[in-house]
Amino acid sequence: MKCRHCNNELINELINLGCSPPSNAYLENISFKDVEKKYLLRIMICKSCFLVQTEDFVKEDEMFSENYAYFSSYSKSWLDHSSNYVESIIKMLSLNKNSTVVEIAANDGYLLQFMMDRCIPCYGIEPTHSTAEVARRKGIDIVESFFSAELARGLAVKKGKADLIIANNVLAHVPNINNFVEGVSTLLKEDGVVTFEFPYILNLIKHVLFDTMYHEHYSYLSLTVVNRIFNENGLKVFKVENLSTHGGSLRVYAQQSDSDLYFQDRSVDEILHNEKLLGVCSLEFYAGFHNKAEKIKNNFIEFLLQANNNNMRVAAYGAAAKGNTLMNYSEVSGDLIEYVADKNTSKQGMFMPGSHIPIVSETYMLNNRPDYLIIFPWNLLSEIMIQLSYLSEQGTKFVTVIPEVKII
Repeated sequence: MKCRHCNNELINELINLGCSPPSNAYLENISFKDVEKKYLLRIMICKSCFLVQTEDFVKEDEMFSENYAYFSSYSKSWLDHSSNYVESIIKMLSLNKNSTVVEIAANDGYLLQFMMDRCIPCYGIEPTHSTAEVARRKGIDIVESFFSAELARGLAVKKGKADLIIANNVLAHVPNINNFVEGVSTLLKEDGVVTFEFPYILNLIKHVLFDTMYHEHYSYLSLTVVNRIFNENGLKVFKVENLSTHGGSLRVYAQQSDSDLYFQDRSVDEILHNEKLLGVCSLEFYAGFHNKAEKIKNNFIEFLLQANNNNMRVAAYGAAAKGNTLMNYSEVSGDLIEYVADKNTSKQGMFMPGSHIPIVSETYMLNNRPDYLIIFPWNLLSEIMIQLSYLSEQGTKFVTVIPEVKII
């Protein structure tokens, strides 16, 4: 395979997580397991531009299908994060009823609903029918399609260009990253601003967050790499913020490459300098990651076996992609984890891909209380512990696995 940005041959492996189904390919019936598709999950490092990327095996439309089951609005903390962003960006850009806001990967309208509440004209672009329909029920205009430079050219003519483009947690999800960024530049006004949020690879490497790696994450990004990609495709970074979301993310503000409306904030140079000091563009920075992941996996399996030997009931919470990567890499199934509870009703009654563990409701979990409850979406740990405090009050102990097995 060649690098999705610079087209150089990929020969350096970061980690091989084995074969697994796409992380959101939940099974409606356990009998479907015989026809379940599995693909190698192998993460590579480009030694030329140092874009870390998933080796291509799965087609984009297979992962982001009409039955896509990830709905952003189920997380209160994510809704709060989005509402705060909307409030701050409206003030920063002086957005009003004459502005145009576009969100790429609008999901279920988790963010644009706050724009609508403030009477800011907006629409979303979302390829998955299931989430797009939920957004439409909120009154949000949705273009149901994958974003590309070709789509952007059509939208620029049909709907006009945007004052603000929002691209939260989508840059890592696109196979053709150059075409995507070019499309953003095409749809953006000359004096417009685009903001991107994406998990930060420095945190991923430091905390061994291998469970955030799955087929639909095509890229794992540093500012150095993003800056290079933007420069070559019509955008210019002028400000960066560190965020706590998803175990540590960056929010990048960019403008057209030929615009000087916004002066470059010192945050850009500070983060670029830090990445240079740490050696993000060297293979040494990534050395040992696989061995650290193996240690975490082995400790996880040891915990499960010990709990099983002690006749302790073990379940998990959050039928998230993180949990699927962890379980499939560890080859864990229903003999060690009884069920996975989730408040997303679209997942309840289905089975986790690969491990085939049943997904149940919180009511079922309350009536079948486990001794240990593994929290797969550890990035939402505080929110979930408050939400499920009734379990801990009855004696259930919460467990996290990444970056180490920890009983709370």
